[in-house]
Order: sequence, then structure tokens, then C-alpha cells
Amino acid sequence: MRIESDVMDMPTLQLPRIGLGTWQLKPKDCVKSVLKAIEIGYRFIDTAQMYRNEQAVGQAVAESTIDRSELIIATKLAIWNLRPGAVKSSTHASLRRLQLDYVDLLYIHWPMPIFYRPKKTLPAMSQLVDGSKIRYIGVSNFTPKLLDGALAACDKPIVANQVEHHPWLQQRVLRDYLKQHDMYLVAYSPLTHGKKMKKKETELKPIAEKHHCSEAQVALAWIMQHDAIPIPKSTSEAHLRDNFEALNLTLDEEDIARIDGIQVQKRVVNMPILGPKW
Repeated sequence: MRIESDVMDMPTLQLPRIGLGTWQLKPKDCVKSVLKAIEIGYRFIDTAQMYRNEQAVGQAVAESTIDRSELIIATKLAIWNLRPGAVKSSTHASLRRLQLDYVDLLYIHWPMPIFYRPKKTLPAMSQLVDGSKIRYIGVSNFTPKLLDGALAACDKPIVANQVEHHPWLQQRVLRDYLKQHDMYLVAYSPLTHGKKMKKKETELKPIAEKHHCSEAQVALAWIMQHDAIPIPKSTSEAHLRDNFEALNLTLDEEDIARIDGIQVQKRVVNMPILGPKW
């Protein structure tokens, strides 16, 4: 389904069709990247307690000329901060680092069983919504089974699941589940950290040549046309602009079918100690 506007409209929250990821960005680079991204037009910025760059994101937001109300800022609870008391105290600490009164979206980063307890973690997050410290609750790296448990334990909507998603990890089952439950799929590592893009040729090259664009734009457009939101990261202004231009690329049915037919499905980010059994 083609989304015509620059905002995906769902019952509870409006997210831009593309955002900026900050995983592995060191603080100095992170400030520059976020500032430049906001200048280019990005309005959805993603960070996490475990990235150790929340303060840099907050500095960039503070230095930006764009009003806070126009930005969607998301962060994630570290795996060791999923017990109720830590959910609250660590979120307040994140807000101090971000120099914000609230975050728009707070995720559970990884559902590590030793710390994550749906009936305790999610009610604590719900109380943060009631206290206006966060606007919405999200999860990350959750399977459909884990989502069932989370939805049953939470009295607020869970609006998003952030997972690895790209043409070489198409997440068909999870995509269908999230559509049925009116949840966003936010796609991290949408460009496979360059592991595919660095190759001289990928399955996307003929499509990129056809549209006179980059293979990265093809990958991002494919994600968006499947109703997911990619959050590519970059420290390069040229790449930030190139990625953002994917908003203007419309793939035709033949292009979509060709990418849908990619057989190799492999994770770039695989942390079995932290995450679920996929």
C-alpha cells in the first residue's frame, strides 16, 4: 500500500515515514548528525539508554531552531532497567540527559527474561504515561508471542515494535501481526550497516539504475511502501540527504515484487543472550 503523505497516520500516534537512528554514534558525531538531520527535515530521532548518547541527542535538540513540539524523540530502557523502580528512575535520568520534560516514545529495548516481567515492567511504563513523562509505549525486538504477553499486561496501547528490517530480513509474519494490531514497525538497521550496500552489486542495483537513484534509497522506499518506518543512521551529510530523498521515490509493482522475491534472509544484529528466539 502506498502512503501518500509524509506522515503515517494511526489512531494513537503520528510518526514520520522516516527517522534518524543513532546507534553506535559517538557523542560528538551524534550532535552533528542530529543537528544536520533536523535541518534537512528529519523529525523522528531515535536513541537509547544503552547507546550512551542521549545527552548528545538532547544537546542537538536544544541547539536546533525547530520547536520541540514538531519533533518525535524516542529512547529505550536498558535491559537492566526493566524492573518497576528502575523503569521510573532511569526514565527520569534519560529526561535529564535529553534536557526534555517528556519523550514521545519509550521502548523496552530487549526483552531479556532475567529483567523483563510483562506484568511489572509495562504497568510501570503506563504510570509514566499517566505522569506525562512519556507519551506512548513501545517495545523492541519482540516476537508475536512476546507481543501477545505485552498487550495483555499493559493498560495503554503499545504503539510500535522496533526490529531489524530490510530487504534481506523481510519480517513477513511480524509485519502482518503488527498491521492486525495497529502497531508501527520501526525498522532498525534498514541498510544492514552497509554490509549489503558496500558490495559492488546487490539485488537492488537494477532497480536503482532504473530510477536513477541509490540502492540505499531503493531499500528505504521498499520498507516505507510496506508501511514500516526506517531509521537509518549516518554521520555524512550526503548520506543523510540521500536517505531522506527516499521519501520521493515510488517503486512500481514490478520493483516491489522483485525485492519481495529475495530469498536470502539473514540478521545483521543477532544478540541471543539479550533477545528472543526468533
